[in-house]
Amino acid sequence: MKIGLDTMGGDFAPENEVLGAIEAFSLLKNDSRIVLFGDKTRIEEVCEKVGFDPANFEIVHTTEIIGMHDNPAKAFVQKPDSSMAMGFRALASRQIDGFASPGNTGAMMVGVMYTVKPIEGIARPCISSTYPLVNGKTGLLLDVGLNADCKPENLYQNAMLGALYAKWAMGLENPRVGLMNIGEEAAKGNLLVKAAYDLMKDSKDFTFAGNIEGYDFMTGKKADVVVCDGFVGNIILKLAESFYRIAGSLGIDKEFFNRLNYETYGGTPVLGVNAPVIIGHGGSSPKAIKNMVLLTENVINAQLVKRVKDALSENNY
Repeated sequence: MKIGLDTMGGDFAPENEVLGAIEAFSLLKNDSRIVLFGDKTRIEEVCEKVGFDPANFEIVHTTEIIGMHDNPAKAFVQKPDSSMAMGFRALASRQIDGFASPGNTGAMMVGVMYTVKPIEGIARPCISSTYPLVNGKTGLLLDVGLNADCKPENLYQNAMLGALYAKWAMGLENPRVGLMNIGEEAAKGNLLVKAAYDLMKDSKDFTFAGNIEGYDFMTGKKADVVVCDGFVGNIILKLAESFYRIAGSLGIDKEFFNRLNYETYGGTPVLGVNAPVIIGHGGSSPKAIKNMVLLTENVINAQLVKRVKDALSENNY
């Protein structure tokens, strides 16, 4: 297995990316190898500074960088020798099995659509995020920002993608899917949520737990996977992440709040596309990069692309 990592895209590139890859190196399975895309000289300098042999990595030298403020579509096309563009080409040609980057999120999505493309039958890919539950387990929220405006069919497909991810990547045998709403009753909510509820209520693709309200979100009592549009999901995600900073400022050191730190998860997988792609935070620390690499390995092992295609085939999408 080869895990591709963009070392030039983040705010602290390439030092944090390389240090994170070094931390992940000893934690990977024996058949996994990290492939670093970036300036070879700078990558080797970081390795040598901490006494790590760069030969433990496969390094693909690149000469261009897609910055955080670059226009996503233009940059991806105009900078073909960037670490991100080179990584996506390697992923599309199956030279690597998954690709992760803390770089420009818009450019990452352009890379997805230009190269690996959505799985046939998936109208819109989405991004998801895990979050802690008070019972010690982990939940999944999607979409968390890719699609601010959705149709009911998009939410239904998100539910299917979320259930498959929860089962095969998170180890939940029969994940319960809840639809985020302002009330539990079927008649509650806006037109989008009510129409999505009607689609989901008799689904054979996943176990539908009905509507879920905000105060049940982190309890895990009703749902393991929570589905919403990207506008709502992004607000929930950032609000949840703020609890970690607030707890820290108040001197509260509790495991639950510590698990709200994005560094714990490393990144978010793009679901519904033809290869494993993980998007990380631009300001990722070495710890976040380490966990992003480990997450990429886990997503590759889960064989989600095959499982999504099988599910679509079985249900004649």
